[in-house]
Amino acid sequence: MSTIAVTGSSGFIGSALVSSLRSDGHEVIRFVRRPPANADEAQWDPAEGTIDRAALERADAVVHLAGEGIGEKRWTDAQRRKILESRVQGTSTVARAVADLAAAGRGPVLVSGSAVGYYGLRGDEILTETSTPGSGFLADVCKQWEASARPAEDAGARVVYLRTGIVLGRSGALGRMLPLFKLGLGGKLGSGSQWWSWISLADEVGIIRHAIDTAGLSGPINATAPHPATNAEITKTLAKVLNRPAVLPVPAFALSIVMGKELTDEVIMAGQRAVPEVAQSSGYSFRHPTLEEGLRSATSK
Repeated sequence: MSTIAVTGSSGFIGSALVSSLRSDGHEVIRFVRRPPANADEAQWDPAEGTIDRAALERADAVVHLAGEGIGEKRWTDAQRRKILESRVQGTSTVARAVADLAAAGRGPVLVSGSAVGYYGLRGDEILTETSTPGSGFLADVCKQWEASARPAEDAGARVVYLRTGIVLGRSGALGRMLPLFKLGLGGKLGSGSQWWSWISLADEVGIIRHAIDTAGLSGPINATAPHPATNAEITKTLAKVLNRPAVLPVPAFALSIVMGKELTDEVIMAGQRAVPEVAQSSGYSFRHPTLEEGLRSATSK
């Protein structure tokens, strides 16, 4: 059995990962910002750049998931700074500590969070891990986010950059859509032609664990299902799964008023058609490869 350190362990993905690891007998160290209250906790302060090195030395792998939510609030100047700084500061803190351990010959593998927003706005282009980075605020955040983990890689640690798409579950983007859809008030967003690279929560956790366990795997990996879908396809399939109509489209201008134009343009009304080339070529088998399977899993009790 292995010892896995996790930041962001109380979040949507982190809590599912911790549960999965523990169910298989692995020890989990949860890094928290407050003073530790339980034996499985260790303290870190990304803003101050400090982390419990002794706890980190015990880890065979570090999964870094912490960071300010991207789509929950309007992108004011202050919120943009918070999104960027939370990722750069946190990743730099973890990466420097892993780099020091690697230089001493005992560095754990680092699976460091990122997002498919790295590729920017590319329309119908199919995007693999070798695709070039895009432009825009979110792409710039992802580039700096990944660059912050490079010290660990440069020191010889194995580093995997987890480029996650939309994770289907009762939290996150789908969680915000479900109440309206259950009332029969859901519908596509704008034209619905924007690509959303989705993944089930079980496969998100599965790919993280695959990245930990696959010794030859390093660099970027798209944590997305094999078949990305348009927003219109997701809307239609979700309505089918819930047995509800979905005939009330939401115009783009209304979303811009509520969420702000930049967030609407870069996240809600746009997306990436990313495919998991690295995951599949390295042997990962998806539990929910189709959209209907992913949505049924996400909405089941």
